[in-house]
Order: sequence, then C-alpha cells, then structure tokens
Amino acid sequence: MQGLSPSDVIKPEVREQTAYTLKHFKADVKLDQNENPYELPDSLKREVVDRVLARPWGRYPEFVPAATTAALAKFTGWNPEGILVGNGSNELIQAALAVTLGPGRTVVIPQPTFTLYKLMSKTLQARIVEVPLNSRDFTFDVPKLVEAARSADVTVICSPNNPTGTLLEQDALVEVLKNAKGLVLLDEAYHEFSGQSAFPLLATHPNLVVLRTFSKAMSMAGLRFGYMMAHPEIAREVHKAKLPYNVNIFTLAAAELVIERQQVLTAAIQTLIHERDRVMDELRRRPLVTAFNSSANYILIRTAQPARAIFDALYAQGVLVRDVSSYPMLDRALRVTIGRPDENDKFLAALDRSLDQVLETK
Repeated sequence: MQGLSPSDVIKPEVREQTAYTLKHFKADVKLDQNENPYELPDSLKREVVDRVLARPWGRYPEFVPAATTAALAKFTGWNPEGILVGNGSNELIQAALAVTLGPGRTVVIPQPTFTLYKLMSKTLQARIVEVPLNSRDFTFDVPKLVEAARSADVTVICSPNNPTGTLLEQDALVEVLKNAKGLVLLDEAYHEFSGQSAFPLLATHPNLVVLRTFSKAMSMAGLRFGYMMAHPEIAREVHKAKLPYNVNIFTLAAAELVIERQQVLTAAIQTLIHERDRVMDELRRRPLVTAFNSSANYILIRTAQPARAIFDALYAQGVLVRDVSSYPMLDRALRVTIGRPDENDKFLAALDRSLDQVLETK
C-alpha cells in the first residue's frame, strides 16, 4: 500500500456512502425501532434455555438447519427446498442481491424506503433506478414501478413500506411480477400487521422472493432471525452467497419454539393493530400533525416544525421516536412505533407539549 491511503483500496462506490447506523438512546418510552413491546413469556424463554442447555455448545449447528426449515415449511405451507434461514432477514436480502447484482446490472428501489437496500446495491456497483412514491399519500406509483421493473435485474419492494407504512396492493404486485424482467424481492417484515401477504403468489410467480423476519411481530429482535421463501432453484443459488453456520443454536431453538407456540403472540399482534388505529385517530384530531395511513406497527407523521426540534422535545420527556427527515421526500417527518397503550398515551401527551413548546420558542 506504499503511496496509498487505506481508503484508496476501497471501492469508490463504498467510500461515497454513509454507513447504516443508529445512535443508541436510552428512554423510558422506546418507540424508534418498530419492535414488539410485548416480550415472549418467561416460561417460553426458559424452555428455549433448557433446549439449548441440552445441546453441545462446542459443536457447530447443522449446516442446513433441517428442523427449523421443516418447522417453517409446516408454518408457512411452502416447500422446504425453497426456504432459507438467516441471521435476520437483512442477511438474506444481502445474499439475494449478491447473486443478482453487479456492474452493469440494474436494481429498482422505490423511495423513500429502508435505506439498506440502496446501500447494499451501491456496494455491489449496481445501477440504481429510484421510483418515488406518490408525494401526497406515499402510496406506490404502480405504473412507474411496473415500467421500471421491465428492464431491471432486481426490483426490491418493502410492503408494508418502511418508514411510510404503505402497502402495495396484491393486484399491483401481480402487475409488477408479470412485467418484471428479473427477480422481485418482497420484504414482508411487517406483514403480520397488514392482513396481507404475497405468499399465495409464490407458486405461480417463480420470479418472486418473499423475505420475513422474527424481529417485529415475533418479538425476537434481540436474537436475529429471518427467513426467505422462493422457488427452490432460486433458493439454491442464493444459498451460495449465504455465510455457513449463519444462525446460532440459541436463535434456532428460539425460532422453532416460537413457531410451535405462535398463538402466544396472536393477542399482542391484535392489540398493536388496535393501538395503531387508535393512535392514528388521536393524531388526526391534532391540527398541527399530518398522520399517514399505515398497515404496519408504526405511523409516519409530519409537523409544521422541524423534525429534529420535535424529536428533541419528545426525548426530553423520555419518549424516543425516529427522526426520518433525512429520507427522500420526508422533510419534517418522524416515524413512531406503536407501543403498549400506556406508552402510546405518554407519546401523545408528550407530542402535545412538544408542539406547544416548539411554537413558543419560534
């Protein structure tokens, strides 16, 4: 490296990007990362520990975790040959992009959306075509999305979309799938809150890849687990870019048990949906706030004041939300995760005080 700085050996596509990062804040009311505020029961956690204690820790897990894959196949109804598991769904998104993108290849990404898709694609030196959401309500611009997908090697769609909460309707997704040149990666991280899934389309659309996570509705964000469903031939190719032994024995045991006892999460998910609708109604009563329709476990809001000022005023009261005002089209916007009823009430009260406080200081 004589005569070179360390950064000179890094691809310019990487150097010009800002790393995906999130500053850690401590707060009494944490509504910034779209997590499920309802913990798994202690009895279930202890059962996970017992299962892990019964296994050797000095040995690798199975190269292909057959028990977990079989449990997911039964849970979803999909062919186990078309299922891959990962250390969070982000790992599987990365693997799917790694086997499809590179110099001279094109990816379509709606905007605004989860920033990791663009970061990964840039790192792979792909050409990125961005399709803006409709600015009035952040719904998907379906005609433009379909047109862009016609010449793309990969089209990445998050539905419900993060951070807007908007859903790509099933008939619109079918139009994209029918016209797409390449794969359509559908990130369903929040599908449990939407009442919709693309799963029924998998059997008839071999270019569809569905990605899911246990970090949201399934209350396992701290353990990092996700899975992918695709045509078996696609899954076999994506598997080549996945790291070996990528999911540890603790996470595998927890995932299998949560699949077995999925009913323990049903009430919490329904409560969060009810709370989302209640908080939405409350926000729409506030003339200084615009709240956008959401099919996820969070709500995007916009105020007349700078987002950072409202963020700081909320945080001073112990309420942590996500400032997303740096995203395309989201000036003065915040994303608020739905918490427990008492947490949501604290947020609403803190928001009212924050709006008053910011107005008084102007």
